[in-house]
Amino acid sequence: MPKQKVDKALLLRVAANARLNLTEQEIEEFLPQLQEMLEAFSKLDKLDVEKEQPSFQPIKLVNVMREDKVEKCLSQDQSLKNTKNKKQGYFMGPRVM
Repeated sequence: MPKQKVDKALLLRVAANARLNLTEQEIEEFLPQLQEMLEAFSKLDKLDVEKEQPSFQPIKLVNVMREDKVEKCLSQDQSLKNTKNKKQGYFMGPRVM
């Protein structure tokens, strides 16, 4: 792959895509930085990745949830015993209207 030439026109195209208005001072500052970034990424082109599988997730995803077991449920009295806000065997919430 031919080396990408970084010039003012390329930088202005990139800035336009990012919706940035650059001053002349910023252009002069960013030109060498953009060239340096492209050179760093061009090193990836030299790697042999023919035998590698694509990685869509950097770490293996595993289910960390506990096993679902059927257990004895709380009775209505047990579930209401620690609340002051109860009425006729149910939790009592604030009035909506």
